[in-house]
Amino acid sequence: MTDRHRLLVERLSLGYRETDVISDLDLAVPPGRITAIVGANACGKSTLLRAMSRLLRPRAGRALLDGKEIHRTPPRQLAQTLGLLPQSPLAPEGITVGDLVGRGRHPHLGRLARWSRADDEAVAEALIATDTLELAERPVDELSGGQRQRVWIALVLAQQTDLLLLDEPTTFLDVSHQIEVLDLLSDLNENRGTTIVMVLHDLNLAVRYADHLVALAEGRVQAAGDPAEVLSEETVRAVFGMECRVITDPVSGRPLMLPIGRHRVRGADDQPPG
Repeated sequence: MTDRHRLLVERLSLGYRETDVISDLDLAVPPGRITAIVGANACGKSTLLRAMSRLLRPRAGRALLDGKEIHRTPPRQLAQTLGLLPQSPLAPEGITVGDLVGRGRHPHLGRLARWSRADDEAVAEALIATDTLELAERPVDELSGGQRQRVWIALVLAQQTDLLLLDEPTTFLDVSHQIEVLDLLSDLNENRGTTIVMVLHDLNLAVRYADHLVALAEGRVQAAGDPAEVLSEETVRAVFGMECRVITDPVSGRPLMLPIGRHRVRGADDQPPG
């Protein structure tokens, strides 16, 4: 780990009550890149993001942002630098989309909390980017799951930080909106240099969109680095306990994981239809 990494985790141990979830973990997030964290359920992905965003205090070790311990950084100061989309966020009852997204501007308001034209523009840009502008006057609790997820992403975008932590940003979204959200995040990364760390369940989408892939298994880093090097049949077996085949994705040119189940598997003597 070197000074060029803005976000570092050093010998981090995390847990809840008597349960240890992550033990002695080291991780360096490349600045200005997209990092995807993958792994089986309950392996510690969301727990790690909670520690990186000051929501969970480490049992041991530390998380650092720009050389300073995140848990010693005042919340308002941290929110001006780091945006977080947690898993299953909750909105106040009856709040409209516009008002919720506007809360992303609160860390930037002065002592007198005066709203400015720049705040209006930031909210509008976030709504347009997530295709939610026409929903601005609607109550959040009347929206579909996919619409709500896009609104929460808009809130994080309105915060206008150069570091985003996103816990399953494609949850509740259909396939087309999943791709739209990931394309949007890629645009942010390419055009603004935003550093993005996201937890994803879809391994193939993680490999397609990430510059840096982190595979967790039982609270430890099983493999990390270039997705083309990390994704292998051995890694999938170690992380997910599943057999697969890895081929070249004809769209992206990156590795593509094909799971092997007990059904719909063609044998050596089977012939493709034709």
